[in-house]
Amino acid sequence: MCLILITIISPIQISAETVLDVYMNDFYSKSNEASQILEEIENSLKDGSRKKVCSRQREAARLGLLANKSLIKAFETVGAQPPMEAIKSSQKRWESILNEC
Repeated sequence: MCLILITIISPIQISAETVLDVYMNDFYSKSNEASQILEEIENSLKDGSRKKVCSRQREAARLGLLANKSLIKAFETVGAQPPMEAIKSSQKRWESILNEC
């Protein structure tokens, strides 16, 4: 009985994210996470540690590449032309990081 009352008193809130919001949030989230991993790697290397550098680098690159895909989808969602030159440059950077190990 108590559970039913709580549900009636505090209704569930539904988040109304648009498809564009979902893709942009995914882009920012993955981009930030990838950059954070690279920053952590840089700090580890400065401290003389090479622990899991390659696996962490590959993870950052994978996230960066996925972020690019989300960005492209975000532009396509609104019918706009993605900034392909910037995306291709980013793609090359992430692929280079991926292939360094």
